Amino acid sequence: MAKNHFTARGTLKGFPRAREETELDPAEFMEHECDILIPAAKEKAINKDNVADLKCKIVVEGANGPTTFRAEEALLARGIITVPDMLANGGGVTCSYFEWLKNLEHIAPGRMTKKYAEK
Repeated sequence: MAKNHFTARGTLKGFPRAREETELDPAEFMEHECDILIPAAKEKAINKDNVADLKCKIVVEGANGPTTFRAEEALLARGIITVPDMLANGGGVTCSYFEWLKNLEHIAPGRMTKKYAEK
């Protein structure tokens, strides 16, 4: 039902079973009270400028490096548990690491295994 509404209109605004707050600025979205916040889209999403506005109990890092060092210190000082990206998203972080290595060596996709086998 919600998917059909979104597909037809490109938004959830006006969906009969939604609250008025359906469309939010992504920065404001992170400021809503919640138990677990999972920043999973971009690096440095939680930083010194917005960390004080977070109202969560736990941050589970889904993106690669979504929390800056200064923000993590502020979270710890407030008693907010942070699950690092290497634990919460180990597979994604590992894949990103190998993509980074591949880019450093200018290796085309699929050639990394062949290069390793040759060595």
